[in-house]
Amino acid sequence: MNIIIQLLFLFLFMLLICIKFWKHSCRSSPLTNWPVLGMTPGLLKNAHRIHEFVTDVLRESRGTFQFKGPVLADLDLLVTSDPADIHYILSKNFSKYPKGPEFRKIFDILGDGIFNADGCLWELHRKTTTSLFNHAGFYKMLLESTKNKVKKGLIPVLDHVSRNEIEVDLQEIFQRLTFDNICSLLLDHDPQSLSLDLPYIPCEKAFTATEEALLYRHILPQSILNLQRLIGFGKEKSLSEARESFDEFIYTCISRKQQQLKTGDSDHLSAQEDHKLDLFTAYDEAYKGKTGNPEIFLRDTFLNLMIAGRDTTSTALSWFFWLLAQNPEVESKIQGEIKSKLRSEEEEIWMLFNEKEDLGKLVYLHGALCEALRLFPPVALEHKAPIQPDILPSGHPVNKDSKIVLSFYSMGRMKTIWGEDCLEFKPERWITDRGGIKHEPSYKFPAFNAGPRTCLGKEMAFTQMKIIAISIIRNYRIDVVEGHQVVPSDSIILQMKYGLKAKISKRSVSSCQ
Repeated sequence: MNIIIQLLFLFLFMLLICIKFWKHSCRSSPLTNWPVLGMTPGLLKNAHRIHEFVTDVLRESRGTFQFKGPVLADLDLLVTSDPADIHYILSKNFSKYPKGPEFRKIFDILGDGIFNADGCLWELHRKTTTSLFNHAGFYKMLLESTKNKVKKGLIPVLDHVSRNEIEVDLQEIFQRLTFDNICSLLLDHDPQSLSLDLPYIPCEKAFTATEEALLYRHILPQSILNLQRLIGFGKEKSLSEARESFDEFIYTCISRKQQQLKTGDSDHLSAQEDHKLDLFTAYDEAYKGKTGNPEIFLRDTFLNLMIAGRDTTSTALSWFFWLLAQNPEVESKIQGEIKSKLRSEEEEIWMLFNEKEDLGKLVYLHGALCEALRLFPPVALEHKAPIQPDILPSGHPVNKDSKIVLSFYSMGRMKTIWGEDCLEFKPERWITDRGGIKHEPSYKFPAFNAGPRTCLGKEMAFTQMKIIAISIIRNYRIDVVEGHQVVPSDSIILQMKYGLKAKISKRSVSSCQ
């Protein structure tokens, strides 16, 4: 009986403390460190606006914040948006801050791909992909592939929805376009998800479910994740289904391509001869004899590159066109630049740019894309873990294998980094006094990461975005559906939670030339 009374008093005591903390939290910081529960209640309460919430906390904390998870849950995080910390971790002390074992555990679906890899494996991926992307025939292949998808996929769909006055989710259109394009480049297979009937392809839809589940793996206790896996529900169930969709699609493409190469399919050999580069064959040969099961390794390699090729570019384009809809004066300036810098008298838009230099003339368009990436970086956060105790430039100590989250989304919203007008969409901030493109250091503008892990597909992304942007701006008017809510999704990729519902109308020829 005495033990029961003591436990009752202990419970009442803890309840009073919790009430005290709750009342205090209503008047002070958005994150209260509760007894036993840590700061998790405040985080879960704001999970629906996680990126904005983290930004609010970082503003109050001068750029770096120590998050405390529940006792024994191993969810403590150091979150930072401090450029000095970012530079220190990603560049100056790169070798001391690998992805870490926790990252691989969270992102296990990516296998041994480049995003998961550290050390020698990462160097192999980096060396292989760099050599292929720098190949003389790569840019030509990228240009032709993108223009072909715009001509045969994007334009017919936009013509159809504009002619029939159909509301469309522009984010989904971009996702389908970039999915088809990256599959064509890597797997020599166009799934044609961007066609008039917008077919359902499980692999194409699996990316969004995967990225949402991976974000929740950062904030939910391992016990809850284990329970979801055991019973088969929630985000972990979605992740398991996504894995099956990825495997079925990618392994089928690998098998088909290997069979074509084995039998010497004349159509594919002639295509290979035209492009002077076959990425699938190049990756297959580069990894041969250097890894374990070659098919599993190719699956991991291609899945990582497909995520980068589909989601980052489509997400950037979605936010870019939403920002243009909110800032019509910017769109008008881009239209003027297209008319004056490109051979706009040409009827076919895909005839406007045949060389890299053509796209390089569009300085204001480049600035507008950079500005969209600053405000809405597709990869909103990065995960690191030090291999030894250290002290960051901000003065915060970190232990070995501490979880560090770099918030790239928050960086674009800090007055201390971008000035008082940091929330404004101003392409001019990317243009020099002489009219050239202004360079900003990657630790200030990490949309493509920074240091040795800087994104290898940066130029590839800009090329695709510019071709697509020019094709749409020159030919169509985009109006976001009135009342449609546009907010970031709860995902590691900063997609729009409810898509980008829009009405498309065809521009008259006179307004385009």
